[in-house]
Amino acid sequence: MSSDQLLEEELQTFNWKDVDEYPTFASCDSSSGKYVKKQCFEQTLQNVVATQLSKQHIIVSQDVSDTILLKITIDNKGQFTIDDISYKPLTGQQIPKLDSLLRHSFDSLPKIYPAIKRSQQVATQFSLPIVVNIQ
Repeated sequence: MSSDQLLEEELQTFNWKDVDEYPTFASCDSSSGKYVKKQCFEQTLQNVVATQLSKQHIIVSQDVSDTILLKITIDNKGQFTIDDISYKPLTGQQIPKLDSLLRHSFDSLPKIYPAIKRSQQVATQFSLPIVVNIQ
């Protein structure tokens, strides 16, 4: 069996969701520990959304309190994609352009370094909760 075949077989056998290093931003590199970097990465994403949403003049007729769940993929090149956005029907009624606001809030993300598994850059998928309270 060639080394390429062995590598391919090895790549098939381990769990891609159990990565050695989570995706990260340069600003999170100084953090130590796998889970600290993960928290820094997620916090950075949440801060980007919060900052962008706060710049919008969102007017609602009923209070909106919801946890929006974003399903996100970071590919092995560090490309960011939102696969799905879930929220309560009332949230969608009160903020009709919410999907596009959320998608555009990530337009100015800094460079993302992809997850690492056994020294290979790999794609990862995860859910990111975003808490929204608008009155």
